[in-house]
Parts: sequence; C-alpha cells; structure tokens
Amino acid sequence: MRVGAGGAVGRTGARGVSAGVAGRIAGISGWRRLGLAWLSGALGAAAMPPYGLLSALAVSLTLAVWLADGAVADRTGIRRLGPAFLVGWAWGFGYLTAGLWWLGSAFLVEADEFLWALPLGVIGLPFGLGLFYGAGFSVAGLLWSRGPGRVAALGFGLAGAEWLRGHVLTGFPWNTLGMALGQNLWLMQGASVLGLYGLTVLAVLICAAPATILDRGSVLRRFAPPALAAAALACLALAGAGRIGGADAPVTGVRLRLVQPNIPQDAKFRPENRDGIVERYVALTRQPPAAGEPEPTHIVWPESAFPFLVQRDPDALATIAAGLQPKKLLLTGAARASEALPGERPRIYNAILVIEPDGTITDSYDKVHLVPFGEYLPGFLDGALRAIGLRQFVSLPGGFSAGSPHDQRILTVPGLPPVVATICYEAIFPRAIRPHTPPAGARATPGLILNVTNDGWFGDTPGPRQHLAQARLRAVEEGLPLVRDANTGISAVIDPHGRILARTAIDTETVLDADLPSPLDGGTLYARFGDLPFAAMLALCLGCALVGRRES
Repeated sequence: MRVGAGGAVGRTGARGVSAGVAGRIAGISGWRRLGLAWLSGALGAAAMPPYGLLSALAVSLTLAVWLADGAVADRTGIRRLGPAFLVGWAWGFGYLTAGLWWLGSAFLVEADEFLWALPLGVIGLPFGLGLFYGAGFSVAGLLWSRGPGRVAALGFGLAGAEWLRGHVLTGFPWNTLGMALGQNLWLMQGASVLGLYGLTVLAVLICAAPATILDRGSVLRRFAPPALAAAALACLALAGAGRIGGADAPVTGVRLRLVQPNIPQDAKFRPENRDGIVERYVALTRQPPAAGEPEPTHIVWPESAFPFLVQRDPDALATIAAGLQPKKLLLTGAARASEALPGERPRIYNAILVIEPDGTITDSYDKVHLVPFGEYLPGFLDGALRAIGLRQFVSLPGGFSAGSPHDQRILTVPGLPPVVATICYEAIFPRAIRPHTPPAGARATPGLILNVTNDGWFGDTPGPRQHLAQARLRAVEEGLPLVRDANTGISAVIDPHGRILARTAIDTETVLDADLPSPLDGGTLYARFGDLPFAAMLALCLGCALVGRRES
C-alpha cells in the first residue's frame, strides 16, 4: 500500500522492502543500528590502499542500504531524515576512523607537546567528517524507494557528499570512495574520462547494487541491479586494459635521480642538524649510477629538505652547487622567505626551488593548499589556540603562508617539459594541478607532475601508501607522468597510464634513477572537461532515483 503521492515507503515501512537477513537488519534500531552502521563503514575502509578489497566496500554499502531501509521510514511510511542522517554519519565515522587511524603517528613525533591531542586527530576528525556522509544519506532518504531506485538515490547522495568533503573548508578528499576503483591499474583508467568523483559514483552504484538481491519482488527486479553492476565493472576493466597499450617513450636527454634521505622526522627540522643534512643530500646525489646507466641530468630532493632558509645561505648553496657538478639541475623542496619591508616579518612559504649547477635559484613555486593544523592554524582559531600555547605541527612562528592560487604553478626547468608543481597532499586534489597562468614563453600544456612530500610523520603505516595511490591517480586523470620524491615514504616514477615504472621501499635511505616518460599526446578527456561527466552521472542518478520513487 502506498502512502502519499510522493511514492513514500509502504504502510509496513522499510521493513517490507527486504526479506530474511536484509529485513532483520532493516529492523534494527537505536544504538544497535548506529553500532552496526559504524562497523559496516569500518569494513568498507578495507577497500582503500594498501588492501584494495573491493568486496569489502560491496558488503559495507549493501549493509548500509539495508540499514537505511529501516531508518528512512517508520511503520506508517513517514520519512524520517534524522535517523537516515545518523546512519550515514555513523557509517562515515566508522569508514574514516578505520581508514585514517594512522594520523595518530604525527602526534607521537613530538609526544611531549601533542600527545594530548591524539584523540582529536584519530577520533575527532572522522567524527566531524562523518557529517558529510550523514548529509549524503539524508539527501538519499528524500529520494528513497522500495526498489532498485534506492541504489541510485544512495549514489546521488553519497557521491555528492564526497564531492563536498573534497571542497568545503579547504577540502579533505582523502580516501574518497572512488579510490576503491582508482588503485587497480585497469579500473583506474576510467579516471581519464570520469575523474575521481566519477569513479566515486560508479563505486557506490556497483558496491550497493547487491542489496537488491534480497528484495521482495520479481527475479528481474532483484537481480538486474547486481547484474548491471557486474557488467559495468567488467566493461570498465576491459576498456582500461585496452587503453594501457605499450610502454610510453621516455623524454630524450633526461635522466632523473630521486633522493630519498630517510631523515627521522624528529631530526629533520632541528637547526643544529643543518650541515649534516646538506652533506647527506650531497653524498646521495653524488653516488655513481649503476653500471652501464647514464649519469642523472636532473636531481629531485623532497619537501622541506632543509631546517633553514637555503636561499639566504650562500655557503649552503655553494655546497649544493659543488654536489651538482657537472651539469645537473636540482628541484628541491625548501622553505622560502619573501622580501619584507623594514619592521615587517617576512612571509615563509613551503616551496619548490629550481637550482642551477652554479647554485643560482632560477624559479620557485609556493604551496597553495596548506595542511590545516599541520602547517598553519585556521584564522578563526589562530589567536585562541596560540593564547593557550598551541601551535601547528611544523614548528615555525606564525606557520607557513599560502601561495596565491592565481600565481603560476608551472616551473620552467631547462631540459624538462613544463613542470606542474605539487607539494605533499596537494596531489590528492583532482583538477588542482592545472595552472591558472602559465609562465611567459612556456607551453600552456604541462609535461609532467612533480610531487615532493615528507611522509616521515606517519612511519610504516597505510598513510604513505594511500598518499602514493592518490597521487598516482592524478597521472591517469591528466595524462601526465608523475615524479614523486619523499623524504621517506615511497618515491616513484609513474607513467601517464598509472604504471609504476620505478619506486623505493618505505623507510629506506636510497636514490632512484629513472627515465622520464612522455605525456600522452592530446591529454585526456578529463583534463579537457573536468567534472562535467561527474555532474552528468549525478543527474542520471537523480533521474533514476526519482523514477524509482514514483514507481515505489
């Protein structure tokens, strides 16, 4: 029996949607419902790197659909968005807690100062970000139905929530659900058209579709969604396998050396270590290549390589120049100070510098997307937190300043195609790498993505592996090779199809020599159209959900 013209769930409520186990799960209420939602979300985190269990997300979202069945409508068929919100929030809370627990490692680097705040990072952040998932389930609840249309409703609500999570309050798209598809070489090729958020729509639809198998109704009604999901997954894999093709040709005359010094995080920023740190970098840079291999032409050092302002230290620049000879260029992460007026404190930027063989700095990029609480304190909290003696993780008076998003992101480096610079977690943001204004005289089309990072905060945990996987997807989206150099963590050279051509082990002092792959001719559809396919997929989900609601 239908209740109301809007297609609300029938008089028996959502408990009439499914039979057997699904019906019993839908009938759970109160704290048990929230507890199961949290556990199912935590299970879904096993789909993220380094585990990559897509089946875990399928079980997780199937349970989420059944829990939402019971939360969306009561026995009279009246929609209750509050319970739907709580189910979504609990699911997201569990998903992010299980996927981001390794953030706690950063609080242990200077435990005497930050240990007390560990629960805020490990529990507080997932607790707050879970609100996005709650909103997504609430939106889905408005569109909920008794049939397959509710899978499309969840795809619309949850993918929209993930997009918001990646943009609101500076954004934090870490472990976006699309990464369940974005770490498999064949499946990730879809990002060249759909991007991360388009893959997120597919991930939700594919993984939530099995929920309809236990619905009441005809065999076609029950099995069509999972059959379509399996077909979509197979088509995505086959299209990806066909797209990869042979090896990408290397750029002529370029040989990269990525230096991974593996400097402990608690020693990296100590001024008394300055000379030893520079000597360590130079010694690694000057190591001879393997027998029969060419000499490197371009050296890369990681994020924040020095515990001092190298641009203002002629002796250090002279030491570096001596280590670069002959004819090697250096791209290095470093703090950079602006020129200040008398009486003013200079702004300090987290930057990438281009250093010529004679020690001259010829170009730089200032990080735009800083890490809240890591590199700066948000403006509305800055005064209050500093008043009680708190600071950001990077011990720098006042924190880093952000570069202007309207400044050029492309670095001009002799011998290299135009370099798109990203620092640390800037590489997890889709579309963020596109420059606003290319430098005069340079090609507008970039030729490679450079990502320097310092994953030493997080040790041998899933964090550095997740970071690499997300940066890797940017190469596929944009059709550009990715060169990634980490202090520790994982350094790698990745071709524009996402193939890892060379990589280092975690927590290892080493150098990585590799050729630079060429970018794809013509780029990708995603590079051209951005998130328009994602918007079209959201519109399609909305239409299917509305049709299903009307027919319910």
